[in-house]
Amino acid sequence: MATQSTKNEYLDKYGDKLSDSTKHAQWIDSPGQKPDHPGQTLATRNHDVIQHWAEERGAKPATIEGTKHGDDLGVLRFDFPGYDSPENSKLKDVSWDEWFKTFDDRKLVMLFQDTQKAGNQSNFFRFDSPLREDG
Repeated sequence: MATQSTKNEYLDKYGDKLSDSTKHAQWIDSPGQKPDHPGQTLATRNHDVIQHWAEERGAKPATIEGTKHGDDLGVLRFDFPGYDSPENSKLKDVSWDEWFKTFDDRKLVMLFQDTQKAGNQSNFFRFDSPLREDG
């Protein structure tokens, strides 16, 4: 569970390897915490926040088939009901335990929106990783 001190430790340790979006996002540390304004970019490493956000949208933890890395899951995603895309046809549902193990092993942070600027629910998310190699 990310607290203010663990968030600061994470940013102190990896901040130079993270996107500006991650560094400037409002960090959310508990499921009940709300953004300062609609459409705001939020960030978290908190499992409860992530699971609550996904379940509120009916989404399940998933990975993209064919992207597995050794014993770890491949690319992490969420399987949203009723959303049809070429990528979704390759999604494989996984357990939250497997999903969070990979999330933690990769030291990921989730960037997301609770609502769009207009106030309607948003499904936007992406992951930032201090371990990625650019270029």
